[in-house]
Amino acid sequence: MPSPLIDQHREFLKDTIRQKVDFSQTDQSRGVAPPPVEKPFSAEATRIKLVPPHQWRGIGQMDLLTAIKNRESRRDFTGDPLSLEEQSFLLWTTQGVRQRINKATVLRTVPSAGARHALETYLCALNVEGLEAGIYRYLPLEHELLLELHEPHARARLNEATFGQSFVGQGAVTFIWTAVPYRMEWRYGPAAHKLIALDAGHVCQNLYLACEAIGAGTCAVAAFHQQMMDRLVRVDGSDEFVIYLAPVGKLEAD
Repeated sequence: MPSPLIDQHREFLKDTIRQKVDFSQTDQSRGVAPPPVEKPFSAEATRIKLVPPHQWRGIGQMDLLTAIKNRESRRDFTGDPLSLEEQSFLLWTTQGVRQRINKATVLRTVPSAGARHALETYLCALNVEGLEAGIYRYLPLEHELLLELHEPHARARLNEATFGQSFVGQGAVTFIWTAVPYRMEWRYGPAAHKLIALDAGHVCQNLYLACEAIGAGTCAVAAFHQQMMDRLVRVDGSDEFVIYLAPVGKLEAD
């Protein structure tokens, strides 16, 4: 028989919480202004312009069936760098903005419950042309990178924070997604949290498919030391915290 703890966590996978939530009491229903669709940043912060979609020249064409057929988790990388164009492509395909509907709503390249998009994308860049090694945050509205900090020990800190999964620090870059729960809670209240986890899966699957188009690979990682990862990207662990990550690296040509 399942233990009470297992029963409790199985309930998270169900949608029974929707029967218990009074949606008339969510902040949206009460007329509270929505949170911003992107974390604010200082005008003086260092920002790096990314290559926009209509200017990609080195991104090869791959049909969707081939990408799906070839998609798999990959942990062996060559050590070759990603170009800034390839990095731009991966960011846009996983969190890029296709259309801004209004101040509170944007349509992106991935689905999200209620178009709430409660994730932020951080990069631990180790070997990307044009980027100094460090922690960056993607600004989807501007299609730019924001330098958060230089981190000379990023590779070692990644390995430690993922319980010794050394392949995580061997990629050219590691995508680190954080959750900003209130963006989803504003509309769905206590029913928001399973939706955020589902959204993270949508984003990472896009990364898998996009990697296939540039001769790169990735592997989703859900086992990590929460506090260490939160400290690495300098989030508070409450109003924002790491939820998922995935290293990306170039592959040996077939």
